[in-house]
Amino acid sequence: MAYWLFKSEPDEYSIRDLAAEPGRTGRWDGIRNYQARNFLRDSVGVGDGVLFYHSACKVPAVVGIAEVVRGAYPDPAQFAPESGYFDPGASGDKPRWYCVDIRWQSEFPRPVPLAEIKQNPDLAEMVLVKQGRLSIQPVTAQEWKTILRLGNAIM
Repeated sequence: MAYWLFKSEPDEYSIRDLAAEPGRTGRWDGIRNYQARNFLRDSVGVGDGVLFYHSACKVPAVVGIAEVVRGAYPDPAQFAPESGYFDPGASGDKPRWYCVDIRWQSEFPRPVPLAEIKQNPDLAEMVLVKQGRLSIQPVTAQEWKTILRLGNAIM
């Protein structure tokens, strides 16, 4: 089992949107960064843990957790001309972009703000601190445990 941090703007897709999906399961799509795509395609697997992070908002924070329930598959939005994520260079036999499905596990009783993460010495090496703009990023087991503790998550 591996751990990841997935970023989403809460006005586009929030932890509560995921919780409201049928079966509390949703497609994590629209990734259009090659490094993030490579993580999704090559490393993210079924059963992996996901820290759900709200970005580009008043208080960016880790707000809950999810689990990967379907591994990488071609992102259908890349083939849909009406989609904001359409890619005319992608084709069915040569997809360029991938997505995974995740299932809601819990919302934190206490969100863990980015400012607090940056001030915590146990999280100083976290990719979120070092390479903050990356939308899919690995998380160590120790970072996972620290974030869950800070969020008052019961697991």
